[in-house]
Amino acid sequence: MTATAFTMLDERFRYVDGDFVLERLHTGCRKTEGPAYFPAGRYLIWSDIPNDRLMRWDETSGTVGVFRQNSGYANGNTVDRQGRLITCEQGNRRVTRTEHDGRVTVLADTYRGHRLNSPNDVVVRGDGTIWFTDPVYGISSDYEGHRAESEFGGACYVFRLDPDTGDLRVVADDFSRPNGLAFSPDERLLYIADTRQEPSHIRVFEVTGYGALQGGDIFATCDFGRFDGLRADTDGRIWAAAWDGVHCFAPDGTLIGKLLTPEPVANLTFGGAQLNHLFITAGTSVYALRVTFNGVNLLTSPSRAGR
Repeated sequence: MTATAFTMLDERFRYVDGDFVLERLHTGCRKTEGPAYFPAGRYLIWSDIPNDRLMRWDETSGTVGVFRQNSGYANGNTVDRQGRLITCEQGNRRVTRTEHDGRVTVLADTYRGHRLNSPNDVVVRGDGTIWFTDPVYGISSDYEGHRAESEFGGACYVFRLDPDTGDLRVVADDFSRPNGLAFSPDERLLYIADTRQEPSHIRVFEVTGYGALQGGDIFATCDFGRFDGLRADTDGRIWAAAWDGVHCFAPDGTLIGKLLTPEPVANLTFGGAQLNHLFITAGTSVYALRVTFNGVNLLTSPSRAGR
């Protein structure tokens, strides 16, 4: 247990708090990423990228075990509207879906005849479309993937996939290293982190009625290290993984507070029955605490528009 360290930088952060301790659910991984919470089974899945495995924490028993070895150097994970696991396998250079019976379905691995770089992080919109980033981290070395050349000439895209039709399209093509992404509660905005910009920053886009993006202004910049995974809460605040912890931004882009952590944070998600259980993948460990606010429910949708 570690004492919770909330740092208030703006009055709007005053009522954001929770447990007095940050609970470490598990440690001993090499690099944790991609937490995804499954309410039907009350468990958390996350990636241990260099060890090429997916891990599972059972909320009812507190036990941790290997969910899948040889995971394709899985990075980002999320849950679709049917409660299935969606995974960015950056080593296999593909996005997959784990069906309820355990079968793995490949949803995307090429674009216009070229292999994807190494899918990194993923979100599902209310209309069922899957949005993911595709930087080159998984093909840059053999540490968390397989060294290879980019078939896009080094370009790193953000994609939108319709899993029903297989339609895959580029929605953003001007990122250096697109990484974490999250929709606003009403899904009219999409926030995307660009990790390797100087400074690392988050951009915000308007989602049009046909599932395209427009805009792309810088929403926030990182004041400690680099941004990684993103999540939104029900008040429209954006919670961003950074090297000193989790940074909280008001909807206008103001940094209003931080949750400081013992290890650099890679990603986060909300879970539990009331979506007020914050799970954090950081360094070699996974941390959790109950908070006084709620994450956006990834299994419900404010709208079916935009397909």
